[in-house]
Amino acid sequence: MGRHTKKAQLQIRVTKAEKAAIHQAAARAGMDMSAYVLGRVLSIPSVRFQECVAGCATEASSRFALAELNSLLSELTPGEMSNAVASPPSVALTPFLANYVAALVEYGCSRCSVPTPPWTRSIIPLEEPAFGTTLQSLRLHLLTHSPPPFRLRNIFIDSSLGQRV
Repeated sequence: MGRHTKKAQLQIRVTKAEKAAIHQAAARAGMDMSAYVLGRVLSIPSVRFQECVAGCATEASSRFALAELNSLLSELTPGEMSNAVASPPSVALTPFLANYVAALVEYGCSRCSVPTPPWTRSIIPLEEPAFGTTLQSLRLHLLTHSPPPFRLRNIFIDSSLGQRV
């Protein structure tokens, strides 16, 4: 997570007992009270999701950023998955990358048995099929073995969330 200059303040009213409990929990976590409360309120998986997606948009070869996103989504619990992918990507992506990210999210949500976020439905599937290889001899295999969220988006690959080729 990048460091940003803090220019705003938030005050909340708590009882002395609540303040003491927050202070103790923060101390156990090795954090100051502000960092502890922010860590509890702001979803760390959500920030990581946005960072990984931003990497897809900026890297010359998005393959590594997609692999990092794959790893992140593979490790999330159902609650973390819902929080992480609730907001759409905050960067502009090519149609291929937008569909790939949406397919990863849809596959991950299915794996975790959580609802797919509505923003994925706004991404129009690719008009032309995109294959994970240039080898013509593998295309039939990819057509029949790609995970459903990828096939629905006209992307044909041989691995999905949590898997590597």
